[in-house]
Amino acid sequence: MEINNETVDKLAYLARLEFSAEEKENIKKDLSRIITWIDKLNELDTEKVEPLIYMSNEVNVLRDDVVNNSVSHEDALLNAPKKDSDYFRVPKVLDK
Repeated sequence: MEINNETVDKLAYLARLEFSAEEKENIKKDLSRIITWIDKLNELDTEKVEPLIYMSNEVNVLRDDVVNNSVSHEDALLNAPKKDSDYFRVPKVLDK
C-alpha cells in the first residue's frame, strides 16, 4: 500500500488534525514503516495458533469494593466558586 499526500490528508481530516508539509513527510515515513512491519507479521504462519480472547488466564480478578471518604464534605466545598450551606450553587440550565 502506498502512502501518499491524499492518504495523509484524509487521515488528518478524520482525526481533525492539521499538518505542515514537513510533518506530512514525517507521517508518510512513519505510516510506511508501520505498514511494512504489519506486512512482516503477515508472513508468519498462524494456522495452528488459536485466537487470543483474554490477555490472561485469570477470570474476574477484581479488587474488593471498599467504601472510604477521600475528601470530606467541607473540603469539597472549600474551592466552590458559589455555595449555599451544604451544596454547590450552579447556574440554572433547564427551564420548566
